Amino acid sequence: MKSMKRTCIGALSFALVSAAAALAGNSHAADYERGTAVTPLLSTRTTSIGQPIAYPRTPNPEVTALEVELAPGKETGWHTHPFPAYGYILSGALTIKIKGGKRIHYAAGEAFAEVVGVPHNGIARGKEPVRILVFITGEAGKPYTVRDER
Repeated sequence: MKSMKRTCIGALSFALVSAAAALAGNSHAADYERGTAVTPLLSTRTTSIGQPIAYPRTPNPEVTALEVELAPGKETGWHTHPFPAYGYILSGALTIKIKGGKRIHYAAGEAFAEVVGVPHNGIARGKEPVRILVFITGEAGKPYTVRDER
């Protein structure tokens, strides 16, 4: 009985702390035990060129996580993403050329929301490879990257 009482009190305490933190706008840290650090990397409602984030509506959703590595000076080649994708630069530096001339620069420790349906090309800058952790919210059996024949 004491164990059940402690569990209920612990759950209630956690719920109250979580609710208070959420009201204060800091729900991230309250969701974990003490000693766990939470560092927000990206919170956005748009892609890197201002498109609204839209989740795919599909009966076969699939999340894919990839690590992409580009050697210094190499390019991804022009391509599009039919689904939302999110990147985090683990190391190195990257320039994204967007069709129409816009260029966006990212360095290690930066996160971004990929453009959707717009041709772009990633180029590794500097003397070290660029390593990117990428998450795609797509559809099972469908490609998440489509080569753009320019």
